[in-house]
Amino acid sequence: MGPVAKSFGWGVLSTGRIAGTFTRGLAESRTGVAMAVGSRLQEAANKFGTEHGIARRHGSYEALLADPQVQAVYIATPHPQHATWAIKAAEAGKHILCEKPLAVNAAQARTIVDAARRHKVLLMEAFMYRCSPQTARLVGVIRSGAIGEVRLVQAAFGFRAGWDPASRLLNRALGGGGILDVGCYPVSLARLVAGAALKLPFADPLEVAGAGHVGESGVDESAVATLKFAGGIVAEVATGVRVNLDNVARIYGTEGWIHLPMPWGLKSAGTYSFTVHKGGGSEEVTGPVERGNYAYEADVVADAVARGAVEAPSPAMSWNDSLGNLATMDRWRAAVGVTHPEDTAS
Repeated sequence: MGPVAKSFGWGVLSTGRIAGTFTRGLAESRTGVAMAVGSRLQEAANKFGTEHGIARRHGSYEALLADPQVQAVYIATPHPQHATWAIKAAEAGKHILCEKPLAVNAAQARTIVDAARRHKVLLMEAFMYRCSPQTARLVGVIRSGAIGEVRLVQAAFGFRAGWDPASRLLNRALGGGGILDVGCYPVSLARLVAGAALKLPFADPLEVAGAGHVGESGVDESAVATLKFAGGIVAEVATGVRVNLDNVARIYGTEGWIHLPMPWGLKSAGTYSFTVHKGGGSEEVTGPVERGNYAYEADVVADAVARGAVEAPSPAMSWNDSLGNLATMDRWRAAVGVTHPEDTAS
């Protein structure tokens, strides 16, 4: 079965900032239509629906999951609620695109994967950059041996949020901290690059070491980690929610290196660009981006469902890729000394 027409019905579960970003991106997709929105408050659902042109507006998440016009749900709640609503979505027979991180820890993520498997629905963790043309091109360049054997990956994603200990970014009960919120990005890129170098979809690190600053918030406000992979590959990753980072990636090989100035992709149409440095010279690798990252990830889900698949193809996040990413983050958080209530419950 080929790509689906622009009739794949989405339900947006939650009405926060990232839900709005995804919904705007969905409008650019080849396949998807925002059919419904669900909130815990009818007023919030009505406001979101008006803003984004969504007619079906539900005052509960349960009502959204019961909507027959919804084929897939985009879960945009705070991190600790991902497992509850992803499992309920699977039980309702809905396909699932869940914001990163898929869960607070790997044990919780396994319960989501098990539910998707039992109910035979597609499940994908929403690392939108993994669905972009730039990422596919990067994997191809690595696999071609253009920079020789990969030895070192450096990647960062961090920003300085304002001080608000009640916010989801700094509240331990809401899954706060840099590692869970955006540290998952450089970890996922390092694992993808290591996998490409080893001719695999992804690779999990053999060793994880980390350090970080835990502020009065009780969560990691900045953190770094080193990941050691098979094949002599090492990665240095950094994150933070109280410190501005350069948010770039560099990949060093035995014959050259790659600089990605925007590794996490473009939010709208344009041109991707990264540079391969080799033999004293450099070559710019470019290509078209026809729509934003969020549109691409929505299309990946719809196309996979049209094929009857329950997992998306690499470099998008497969189930084992998501489980490996969270297991790595569990080890990073342990090294920093940050736990969340879900860790005890797992």
